[in-house]
Amino acid sequence: MNGKSLDTKEDLIKKLRSIAPQVFNEDKIDWEKLKSTFGDEINFSDERYVLNWAGKSDAFRAIQTQTTATLIPDKDESVNFGETGNIFIEGENLEVLKVLQKAYYGKIKMIYIDPPYNTGNDFIYNDKFAEKKNEYLLRSGEKDEEGLLKNENLYRKNSKESGHYHSNWLTMMYPRLFLARNLLRDDGVIFVSIDDNEVHNLRMIMNEIFGEENFLGNIVRSVGQTTGQDSGGLGNSFDFVVAYIKQMGYDLSGLPLTPNDLKRFDNKDDKGDYAYDQMRKTGSGDRREDRPNMYYPINAPDGTEIFPIAQAGYDGRWRFEKKTYEKLIKENLILWKKTKRKDKEVWWPYVKYYAEGRTKRPSPLWNDLDGNKKASRDLRNIFKGQKIFDFPKPVALIKRLINISPNANKDDIILDFFSGSCTTAHAVLDLNKEDSKNRKFIMVQLPEKTDEKSEAFKAGYETIADIGKERIRRVINKIEDEQKGNLHFGENKQDLGFKVFKLQESNFKIWRGDKFENGQELEKQLETFVNPVKEGSIEENMLYELLLKSGVDLNCKIEKIPLSLVAPERRKGGRGVDSGLSGDGVCYYLINENELVIALSKINEDIIKNIIEAKPQKVITLDKLFEGNDQLKTNTILQMKDAGVEFKAV
Repeated sequence: MNGKSLDTKEDLIKKLRSIAPQVFNEDKIDWEKLKSTFGDEINFSDERYVLNWAGKSDAFRAIQTQTTATLIPDKDESVNFGETGNIFIEGENLEVLKVLQKAYYGKIKMIYIDPPYNTGNDFIYNDKFAEKKNEYLLRSGEKDEEGLLKNENLYRKNSKESGHYHSNWLTMMYPRLFLARNLLRDDGVIFVSIDDNEVHNLRMIMNEIFGEENFLGNIVRSVGQTTGQDSGGLGNSFDFVVAYIKQMGYDLSGLPLTPNDLKRFDNKDDKGDYAYDQMRKTGSGDRREDRPNMYYPINAPDGTEIFPIAQAGYDGRWRFEKKTYEKLIKENLILWKKTKRKDKEVWWPYVKYYAEGRTKRPSPLWNDLDGNKKASRDLRNIFKGQKIFDFPKPVALIKRLINISPNANKDDIILDFFSGSCTTAHAVLDLNKEDSKNRKFIMVQLPEKTDEKSEAFKAGYETIADIGKERIRRVINKIEDEQKGNLHFGENKQDLGFKVFKLQESNFKIWRGDKFENGQELEKQLETFVNPVKEGSIEENMLYELLLKSGVDLNCKIEKIPLSLVAPERRKGGRGVDSGLSGDGVCYYLINENELVIALSKINEDIIKNIIEAKPQKVITLDKLFEGNDQLKTNTILQMKDAGVEFKAV
């Protein structure tokens, strides 16, 4: 653990080393070996299909630059902090995505984002990649007198008159999408809302980051908003939601059948309501030569052989191979009916489809003519008639996207790192209420200042992040009010809370080896590193920073072991657990039973012995706790090694 976020370049090298060790020579990638290994799969031609733009190298630099920032808890702004698994993070999303890399790598089920559409009036993130990283962090954290982030330091209007109009947007989006992909599970899916200003460019960079083969589809959302009658060209009546899976081999889940869909299932037997289609393939690809193995005879109820001959007289084909047909016969899913063919009645096979448990494949065209207007009305209702946010996305849209995610599970984590008014959090809470599942959300929003002339500012919401947090609180209160008196509520209690974390610089001093111009400066910094903890750092903040940088997520189980339970005369009575994380009288923190121990305030032989008895996999402590006692540190290292415990002093 070096106090920095995941090194994405090193991560890719490790993955390549694990699958193709032969391309390495003296710990470096050997280009000639790489070429010989992949042969014709490598394209060396200058004339090839490639996406490039002014600033692409800056985007890659942003990906590869690590951060030392961290997240600190804010319990006063949270709801049920100690019990909830939902998370709201206030901070610049590029830095937050980097901070989350180690702890949430490969854990997110679904990502939904609604980034700036780049209409020419949007403000995009003012990422200055030419700056040193510490300068960027200082600037992105610059605050005004009230402690709020200054918009001019973080945003800039991306005017269409700019020569780099599209490039600026691509440079902003590329590193965020790249880092987001790392967080997805193998069956994880990302949905990105966009309009026709950048949908073409979005598809290009998504193809590059996720792979063109992992494109699931482009949902065309009819929103019914057209330009004025005197405008030139076509009206703008559509938004798009671009969908990609992380890895091939997973399909979107189906949608429940609507009452209109169920009208087809107007037949009934002892298994339930069913519909049927003829067994012969119809439409394109319906000829024998298209699938010769699906042309075979079957026996009708009267013993005659039936072939898939089309009404037009040509040889057709069945919908499936013969072994599948035989399986369906055993399951009583083949229905024979008398049908007129060439002026005579013959037996003809059909396949039964039962309504129970059936879903339908999502259509790429979603009719949502009233969706955006309803979203605005719903948000005004939540805030008692106040218009505090422009253009929120419909809750129903996000719920539908969650439902069609592949392999949907009750404990899925949903991430939105352009969370705005937190429609995604609202959707997760609503869905959990409806189907009693336990999905968790992670919302990320910059504390962007609201316009002083806006209703939001006048109502006391100084930032967009404040609006999002308040919306979640009000949705929670609404659900709690609805569930009062519900006798079944206590049987499957819903998670009605969220933890608030805020992005800040590290609690630890960062080694700046590039700053030394002479020996005196080096000696001065060495003196400050006798104690690496920054002055004024709070123990709980340090705890969460060490958790994140150790790859432990923010919903881990944290047990506080009091000093009073570590004394020799108390150890035989068992390891007690004290609630809360105030730091008063804390001996050490036990994480996820025995996954990790973190000691931040005190260390001695009794504490070391107690920690080893807890049988943790790893122990982290502050190096300053051993100050003046090198023998204790040496003994600790040896004892931990003998016990098979990974030990780190920071």
